[in-house]
Amino acid sequence: MKSLENKEEAELLLKESRKRIDEIDNALFDLISERTSLAKDIALSKDYLGMPIFDKSREDEIHEKVEKLSRENGLDVDIIDQIVNMLTTLSKNEQKEILRRNVDGQY
Repeated sequence: MKSLENKEEAELLLKESRKRIDEIDNALFDLISERTSLAKDIALSKDYLGMPIFDKSREDEIHEKVEKLSRENGLDVDIIDQIVNMLTTLSKNEQKEILRRNVDGQY
């Protein structure tokens, strides 16, 4: 951890850190949007293959990978797992909507 010499240095560090967090948040949003956009391909493929939207083995595989990466990077496994759960829920909801629209003839 860096020690600070004065108030101005602390304020500059705070400003720069917050700016970088904003940049990272924007990049995360872009990645989440990109990840979610793949739901159409996944949903249509699963539908054609007769697979259900929920794929337990795939979700288990994702959670194992995330747990390993969390531990390797010193991140809270439970919190990262919750984030991944939210991402997979977002994807499954999008897949359901895509399949519903496909049945309704909108795709």
